[in-house]
Amino acid sequence: MRNGSNLFLGVLLLFAIGVLGRTISLALPFLDYLIATILVGVLVGNTIGKPEWAKSGIETHKLWLEAGIVLMGASVAFDRVVSAGATLLLLVVGTVVIAVFSVELLARHCFGITEKTGSLLAAGSSICGVSAVVAVAGSIDANENQIAYAAGTVLLFDTLTLIAYPAFGHALSIPDKVFGIWAGLTMFSTGPATAVGFSISDTAGEWAVLVKLARNALIGIAATGYALYYLRNSTAGATTGRANHLWQTFPKFVFGFLFVMILANVGVVDATHVTSLKHASNWLFMLAFAGLGLELRLDELRTTGFEPIAVVLVSFVVVSGSVLALLYIVL
Repeated sequence: MRNGSNLFLGVLLLFAIGVLGRTISLALPFLDYLIATILVGVLVGNTIGKPEWAKSGIETHKLWLEAGIVLMGASVAFDRVVSAGATLLLLVVGTVVIAVFSVELLARHCFGITEKTGSLLAAGSSICGVSAVVAVAGSIDANENQIAYAAGTVLLFDTLTLIAYPAFGHALSIPDKVFGIWAGLTMFSTGPATAVGFSISDTAGEWAVLVKLARNALIGIAATGYALYYLRNSTAGATTGRANHLWQTFPKFVFGFLFVMILANVGVVDATHVTSLKHASNWLFMLAFAGLGLELRLDELRTTGFEPIAVVLVSFVVVSGSVLALLYIVL
């Protein structure tokens, strides 16, 4: 009974932080409510901390994010996706490949970072943040220190890009579609990419999520590739174990997103329900980003070493800048 009560209280705390974020955004119209919610969460998490009675509820924030993305599928026009399909696919695959190889080369030949740490940095910065770090770590038997360095670096860039991307978007007057695709292609984690996309507009948010999910879907390919590279002499049993690990770590909510998108586009979900699902998605995002803010621990980010930050920074600046320039040409 106590666990159920703690779960409810934790979710209630997320709701309170979200409402406070919305209130702040009303007083400061230039600050989107999702970004405001994250900032409130960061403030609470790094001053008061996460109360014991709320931890089980706070940990649900990833579930709310996934549920919000699934419901958001109802507002994505399928014909728009199909019309941009080939171009987007090339952009996603090309961006991921370039990001992976640039981080790997910099880590091994310029900064002397160990192979496995470099691989975790490459996976986390090119595909889906900490989720990719964990997935690839399980495939290459990385140790806790290597995982911690890579995850800490990813979280640092998640924090920085939450602030930098909206600022660049407004300062450069980047078109909504271009901004959304840019965020989806180059930001590390799904939560921050979703937040900054919707902080610009609904159009930017929808494109950011769509493109980011396409990148996330490559996690299985990346983890398999790294597993084959590091464990070429593994037994069939180990291969089966890796296959199970890849299925467990694959973001299955992607299937839900696609299912809801199809239902809406074939007319099973009418316009009224699409609007309702969109509002529900926004409230779920509010809970998710409140939890994301609470989880961002500034003291932990300070422990990340210089080398991994330098590797990812150089790769990120080159890839992000090149992708933005390319999007202006092809879109």
